[in-house]
Amino acid sequence: MTEQGVKSELLAKALNLKDLSAYHDHSVVSREVIKKPAGTVTVFAFDAGEGLSEHTAPFDALIYILEGRAEVTIDGMPHQVQEGQMIIMPAEKPHAVKASSRFKMLLVMVR
Repeated sequence: MTEQGVKSELLAKALNLKDLSAYHDHSVVSREVIKKPAGTVTVFAFDAGEGLSEHTAPFDALIYILEGRAEVTIDGMPHQVQEGQMIIMPAEKPHAVKASSRFKMLLVMVR
């Protein structure tokens, strides 16, 4: 990270978000793009069937699906999301993510 909280190899370049994280069998792979006091931006790649277990966060988070499909459960309610869609997870609400197929997402967390 640079002093500004952005990965130096990503500065001032046009990039394809899908290329910032690669799939690995039986894994969830993440790559932090920006880390600042106001929040973070991270790209994830999930193998089919993998996920993030239910948890809460003290701030809002936005998921944008870059490719594939996932089930995002927020406060006990499942939501099917696919490429090109987004969903906002409210602060303090329990949420989980599970890959319906291999998928990639952009996670933006705002403090």
